[in-house]
Amino acid sequence: MNARAELIERVALHRRAQLGTLSDAGYQELLAAVRENVENFVDTAEDEAFLLVTKAVERQTAARDGEDLLDDEAFFESRSRRMSRLVLDCEKALSVDPDCLDAQLLHALAMDQDPDPTLGPLLEVEQRADKRLEHAVLLADAWNDVLLRPVLRIKAAVSRACLDSARYRMAAQKAEECITLSALDALGLRHTGFLAYARLEDEGAFDALDVRFSRQASAWSLLAHAILLYKLGRMPAARRAICGYSRLCEGGAYALIKPIMVDTYLPDRPEAPTLSFAEATLAVHEADPVICDVPDFVSWAQSQRDVWFSGQDYARRQGYDW
Repeated sequence: MNARAELIERVALHRRAQLGTLSDAGYQELLAAVRENVENFVDTAEDEAFLLVTKAVERQTAARDGEDLLDDEAFFESRSRRMSRLVLDCEKALSVDPDCLDAQLLHALAMDQDPDPTLGPLLEVEQRADKRLEHAVLLADAWNDVLLRPVLRIKAAVSRACLDSARYRMAAQKAEECITLSALDALGLRHTGFLAYARLEDEGAFDALDVRFSRQASAWSLLAHAILLYKLGRMPAARRAICGYSRLCEGGAYALIKPIMVDTYLPDRPEAPTLSFAEATLAVHEADPVICDVPDFVSWAQSQRDVWFSGQDYARRQGYDW
C-alpha cells in the first residue's frame, strides 16, 4: 500500500472538487502543491483520518527495519509492540472518521487473531465497503478511482482470510468478485484464486483464470498448477510442473522445502519481482493451508531430483543452511 501517494491524490481530488472548474494544467499545479506539503491541504475528517492511516503504515514499515536480525524472542516482542501501536493508531483515525475503511481494515488485521476469528470482522468491514460501492460511479476499472481502492483492499484481505481458514470456494468467489471490479488486478487476487482452485481440484476454473491473465507465469500460478495436477493424480504432468516451478522461480525449490515465516500483510501483499525468491516465499506462505491439506506434497516434491538439487544449489549460492 503506497499510502502517501494515495493520500496526495485523494487530497488533490477533494480540493479540486471544492474549487469547481479546474483545467488539467491547473490540476497538475494543484497536485504539485499538495505533493510539496500535503498536510497543509488536509481540511476534512475523511482526509485527516487517512493521513493518520498513512502515518501508521509508515511507522509500521520503519519499525520493521532490522527485525530480521533479531532472535525469535526479541522479534516477537517487537512485533507485538508494533501491532499494539497499530491498533491504537487505527482507533485514533476512527475517532476522527468512523467510516475510514482502511483504518477499519488495518484494525481488524492488527488484532492479530487466527484466520477464523479474523474473518468475521473482515466480513463486517466488507459489508460497509459494499454500501460505498452502491453509491459510487464505477470507472472501467475500480483501481483507477483512488477512493475505491480501500474497497478492493478489503475484498483482497477477505479472500486471503477465506483461503487461510480453508473456505476455498468462498476465497475463489471473493477473488473473482474483485477481479470483476478491477481487471488490472493490482492486488493480485488471481494468485489467491489459483491456490483456491488448486485445492478444489477445479482445473476448468484454474485454466480459465490463467487464460484471463494471458498465462503470465508467477510463483503462485506455477506452484498451484503443480499442486492441482498432484491432487488430480496426473503424476507425470505434476512432475513436469513442479520441476518447471523450481526452474523458473529463483530459489523456488528452497522456498518450498525450507519455508520461512512471513509476517501479516498490513494491509496488502508486499511487492516482489516476478518469479523472484521473494515472490516464491510469499507464494509458499499463502499456499500453506492448501499444502497442509495435501501433507505428502512437499516430501513428494523434494523427492524429485531436479527440485532437490535446485534447492540445494540455491542454498549453497546464498550461504543458507540445507
